[in-house]
Formats: sequence, C-alpha cells, structure tokens
Amino acid sequence: MEKNRKISSLSAKRCVLSLFWDKITSKVCSPCVRKIFYNFFFRQYKAKLLRNVPVVNVDHILDEKIPFLPSKINIYLDFTAFWVRAANFLLKIGSKKEAADFVASIGKLYAFAAEVYAKHLSTTKRPRYLRTFRFMLIHAFDPHLMCIPSLHVMVVVFAYKKFTVSTSAFERQKSELKDGALAIIESVLYVKQHSVNCVAAAFYALSRFDEALFPPREIKALTAHLFTDGTIPEPDASLIREHILTLYRKFLSEGQDQSWEKPLLDFLAAFHINHRGRKVYQRKELKTLPRDEFPASSAV
Repeated sequence: MEKNRKISSLSAKRCVLSLFWDKITSKVCSPCVRKIFYNFFFRQYKAKLLRNVPVVNVDHILDEKIPFLPSKINIYLDFTAFWVRAANFLLKIGSKKEAADFVASIGKLYAFAAEVYAKHLSTTKRPRYLRTFRFMLIHAFDPHLMCIPSLHVMVVVFAYKKFTVSTSAFERQKSELKDGALAIIESVLYVKQHSVNCVAAAFYALSRFDEALFPPREIKALTAHLFTDGTIPEPDASLIREHILTLYRKFLSEGQDQSWEKPLLDFLAAFHINHRGRKVYQRKELKTLPRDEFPASSAV
C-alpha cells in the first residue's frame, strides 16, 4: 500500500469485508460486533423500553456557546468507518496481529464504557432537526441515552493512538488520523449529540482504559487542539477547552484507588431533580481545582 495514500480514501465496505475475510482478523471481528451491538444498541433499547435505568440530562451552560452546525453531520457519522479504515490499513501493510488487536480492543472499549451505562444513563438536549435524511435516521434510531462517556470520542481517539503505536512508519497517515479524530470530537458538539461534559468523561474513561496509551499529558495536548479554527471565538473556545480539562482532572483525582466508573456515576447522580420528579442538568460552571489537589501521577 502506498505510503502517501490517505486512509480516508479507502472504501469502508471493502475494509469490513477484508477484515472479515482475513483468517487472523476474522477471529476477532464477530466478537467485536457482538460487543458493540450488545453494549450499545441492546442495552440502550432495553433501557428505553423498560425504563429500569436512571437517566439525566448532562448539558452544560458552555454548550450554548457552541453553534448548531448541521453541515457537520457527515463528519459525525463517519466515526465507525474511521476506525474500520484504520484497522484495515494496518492489515494491508502486513501488520495483521496489530490489526486484530486493534479490532478486539474496539469491542473491549464498548464493554468498558457499558460499565457506566448499565448503572446510569445520560442524555442531552438536541434540536429536532429533520431537514436531511441523515438527521432523520439519527432521531429515528438513536435513543440518545448513552452520552457519558461519549463512545464517539473514545473510539476515534483510541483509533488514532492505537494506529500510532502499531507502526513506526506512515507519519502522514498518523497525522491524518489525528486531524480526523479532532474533527469528529468537535462534530459531536456541533450537531448537538453531546455536551462538553461528555468529552471530558470520554477522555477520563480512555485514561482508565489504557493508562499507558492515554496519560494526562496526552489528553492535555489533545484538548489544546480542539476548536482552534476560529469557528468559535477564541475567548469562548478557551473556556470550553479549560472546562473539558478541568472536569477531566476532577474525574482523574476522584478516581484514585476506587473503581474507574465511580467518579462518572457520582457525577451523574449529582444532577438535581426538578418539580416534576425528573433529573435535569446543572448550569453552574465548575470551579478549577487547585493544582495541589491532584496526585503527582495525574498532573497535567
């Protein structure tokens, strides 16, 4: 495969077929798909029908500073193809074991996030925008109950980093994946499928999923590249980045010496209940925690 070829130029359908056809990656493809459908779709629809898991709205006041941009929907919906293409690229360059581990890890990532979803669900307020077919599909088939942590964010950031450590070459493709991951993270906020709180929670979940791959300094560097193109005025963009990093630090500090999901569950449980008996979102800004409140290993 050409070193200059863009990963985004690959056909997602052909990539799926290649991964299922190869005798090494095929062993992990079916288990991965089962974990994705069980932990995301089945759990979500079951909770919607039975209403046996608490749900809270996790919007933040800073979300109001992020414009609703329907034009970003194609970027948002590309997140599955994003990781599938990256895994297939590894397969095509001969890194078959790395490609298989890549696919298997995606399935594990869904199961990991579901440790929160099984106990507490979350949602955000999204516009009922039905002017395009893709938005109609989202509103028809996405119950929108699994916002914290955001799997959209977790999957694309993991795909970028996993690809980066899986090969010593292909710097152009690594840069492409990094830019693509950042664009998808921003898109989840632009199309109002997530809150800034969801991004921070996803970053925290990644650090607990693979501490070596996602140390705090990596999360800090990634956050610094969000919303830097001028779409959001810099004073507001800076506030958004600061909030994401502050909340990430808060989760990391609280998550020391206890189950990884506890800080997220506590965060969800803290949302107050309105007069109708439903939990709603808090609009107060988070206060920045003093630097000395963080363990040395978590400093960012």
